Amino acid sequence: MILFRKFRVLILMVFLVACTMHIMIDLLPKLEKRAAGADSGDGGCQCAHHPGGESQGWGKQQRARSAAEAGWPNKHTLRILQDFSNEPSSNLTSHSLEKITAAADRAESFRRMRPSAGKAEEHKPLIGDASGGRTVPAHGVSRLAALFEHPLYRVDLPPLTDDDTLFNVNNDIRFYPRAAGNQGWHNEVGNEEEDEFSPTGEVTAESYPNWLRFHIGINRYELYSRHSPVLDALLKDLVTQRVTSVAMKSGGTQLKLIMTFQNYGQALFKPMKQTREQETPPDFFYFSDFERHNAEIAAFHLDRILDFRRVPPVAGRLVNMTREIRDVTRDKKLWRTFFISPANNVCFYGECSYYCSTEHALCGKPDQIEGSLAAFLPDLNLAKRKTWRNPWRRSYHKRKKAEWEVDPDYCDEVKQTPPYDRGTRLLDIMDMTIFDFLMGNMDRHHYETFEKFGNDTFIIHLDNGRGFGKHSHDELSILVPLSQCCRVRKSTYLRLQLLAKEDYQLSSLMEESLLRDRLSPILIQRHLQAMDRRLRLVLQVLAGCIEKEGYVNVVEEDLNGDTATHRSPGHR
Repeated sequence: MILFRKFRVLILMVFLVACTMHIMIDLLPKLEKRAAGADSGDGGCQCAHHPGGESQGWGKQQRARSAAEAGWPNKHTLRILQDFSNEPSSNLTSHSLEKITAAADRAESFRRMRPSAGKAEEHKPLIGDASGGRTVPAHGVSRLAALFEHPLYRVDLPPLTDDDTLFNVNNDIRFYPRAAGNQGWHNEVGNEEEDEFSPTGEVTAESYPNWLRFHIGINRYELYSRHSPVLDALLKDLVTQRVTSVAMKSGGTQLKLIMTFQNYGQALFKPMKQTREQETPPDFFYFSDFERHNAEIAAFHLDRILDFRRVPPVAGRLVNMTREIRDVTRDKKLWRTFFISPANNVCFYGECSYYCSTEHALCGKPDQIEGSLAAFLPDLNLAKRKTWRNPWRRSYHKRKKAEWEVDPDYCDEVKQTPPYDRGTRLLDIMDMTIFDFLMGNMDRHHYETFEKFGNDTFIIHLDNGRGFGKHSHDELSILVPLSQCCRVRKSTYLRLQLLAKEDYQLSSLMEESLLRDRLSPILIQRHLQAMDRRLRLVLQVLAGCIEKEGYVNVVEEDLNGDTATHRSPGHR
């Protein structure tokens, strides 16, 4: 009996010690804030001036100022912040910062405002283009503008109904940003003159944040329209909006961060892991390759030039790791991985399956790091998405091969399987195949669609970070779906032929388009030239299909109103 009582007392003591430690951990940020309030100094990276103090008092430099400006979320919000989808293909799943109160919090952001971050500082990219000069259109003529004026890029969409738009916006409905009672939003913007409302205090649709206008514009056929003014504004926001919170993205194999901006928009941040000139080592398997930030940026521009418009907007940004990651995160697991390197640079590594260790740490110069920011799609609570296994998914095994790699008639089975037995889904797979081959992306295991549109909608081209890894090698196995099925949209086929012409050369168009990004140059010349070479290979495969099966049986009409929506992919 005495032993039993002693055991209970021991258990009670352990419990009290655990509670005490938990309370101390919760009080740590407040103590750091109080200590930082007593200090006076610059808020940037202090490693170059006080390396000893930086390493001893890690959270003292900017914690107080960041807490005052951005407002640290509470423990409940932290749990929500870290609750993201574990789906293998949900790299842009937008479970928002305020998952439960998303509607109220986002309503607060619907005020007319200009980005308070101002104009970003001009800078030179950390990694230069070792290949030399660029091709500039003669007499200042933009090849990209000429391309978008071509008749193939001015084909009208069918009239949109309520069933064809992701969100049905009623202009009679008005949002009241002050209704939620959060006055922190007004103070966060920092400019009273920008706090403009209509006379009734309502906010009109034109004053919605650009991320919301992007979401409203999504329909059955595209993520954004060809000439959408919202697109350029959203790309600018990704570069200039102030970051208010950061958390690690759960799931996936490599480190990704979710950044929330002052206007409540969110984006997926992939930091730079390789220089522009580095190629994927030949002994690397495709499933252990690095995810490259410049590949995400280039994929968005390539998708737009191909007129697919199925990649969410992506922009490059030079991020201050001290101010914009370490000092605004409430993710303790992420915060604890920051350290100062022997070269006096700020580094961190986070938590993930691959390359998250001190040996693979991400280091700034001294605390500046490049990265890609991809705009989030609508929250899954508002617009559900369905995840599909790619029929031509690789085995992701060192020795095994997938069925399609050993069965030349594999496509015949796919054509008899829903949703590939009707509609445009098989043609969408062919578009995605061409898109991946031009990038050299072998990592397409799943894809997603919006549930509202059923099977008659486009495939969202997410997670393109493993593209543009090898400019000296063309991975022909990526083209197997196209060579096995011998199907392609007429619009896609004609655009590929157009991009193979000298006047509309794909590499020149990509180079011009990528010059608009802050981190330009995004791709070195050898990657640009590889796209021209791969484009010719795609046209050769299609030419072989047409010679073998006939033009009518290979090229699916979709330009004259006689779309392939109701035709069976197996029809011959």
